[in-house]
Amino acid sequence: MTTPSYTPTPTAVLDTAEFDELDAILDDLRTRYDETPQWEFCEGFMAAVICSRRPIAPAEYLPVLLATPAEGEPADPEGGSFASEAQRERFLALWQQRWNEVATALDAEVDSLEDERCYHPEVMDIRGAVAEMSPEERARFAAEELPAFAQVWALGFMFAVESWPDEWTPPRDKDAAKWLDGALQAVVAMTEDDSAPPEVSPLSEDGAPSTSIARLNAFGEAIWAVYDLRELWKTMGPKVETVRVEATPGRNELCHCGSGKKYKKCHGVG
Repeated sequence: MTTPSYTPTPTAVLDTAEFDELDAILDDLRTRYDETPQWEFCEGFMAAVICSRRPIAPAEYLPVLLATPAEGEPADPEGGSFASEAQRERFLALWQQRWNEVATALDAEVDSLEDERCYHPEVMDIRGAVAEMSPEERARFAAEELPAFAQVWALGFMFAVESWPDEWTPPRDKDAAKWLDGALQAVVAMTEDDSAPPEVSPLSEDGAPSTSIARLNAFGEAIWAVYDLRELWKTMGPKVETVRVEATPGRNELCHCGSGKKYKKCHGVG
C-alpha cells in the first residue's frame, strides 16, 4: 500500500473523536465484509505486529487483518474493501498515528501501569456497559455471550502471532525461550472467559461491577508480557537464515550428477 499523505508525529495521541472515526470506517467496511474486526481486535493485532521479531510492513499485515487487497491486486469479491481512496488514506493515517503511539509507549522505560507513558490498550468493557442499561435493554443481550474485559484485544494479539508463526518460534536459548513462553501464556490467559463473579469496574471507579479482581490482575500481567515480548525480540533481532551447503562427494566417489563417472573425472575437474 502507498504511504499515507498525512505523516503524524511520534508523540501524537488519538483522541476520542479519532477513535470514533476508526470505528466508523470499520463499521463501513463491515457492510461489505461482515468479518471485519472491531477496533479492540485491531488494537491487539497491532501490538503483536509491533512486537514481532521481524518488521512486518503494512502491505503484508493489513490484508491479513482486514481482508483488503494488497496494493496492485484486484479486490476479492469475498473480501473487504474501502469505500474510496480517501477513506483508505484516512484509515492509514489514523492507524499510523496509533501505531506510533503504541510503539513509543512500548519503548518507554516504565515501572508502573499508572505511568502516563505506559501502554494502555484501547479496550471496552462490554459487560459493564450492558450492566448499566435498563432492565428492558439488558433483556436484549440475555442470550448473547458477551466478551470478557480485554478478551477481544487478546484474541487480536494471538491472531497476529498465529498468522506469522515463524516470527514467534522459540529461540534456541533456553532462558529466552522460557521468557517467550511465559509472556505468551499471559496473553493467552486473557483470551479465556472471566467466569468469576464480577467485583469491580475496570474502566470506572463508580461503574457497575463487571470484572473479577483476578481478571484485572491478569490484564496487568498481560500488559507487562507485551513489554517483555517487545524487549525480547529487540534484544535478539531478526532471525538469521541458515545457509545450507550441499555436501561435496569425495574425489573417488560417483559424481552426484548421475553420469556414472567418478567425481574427480566429472564435476570435480578443474
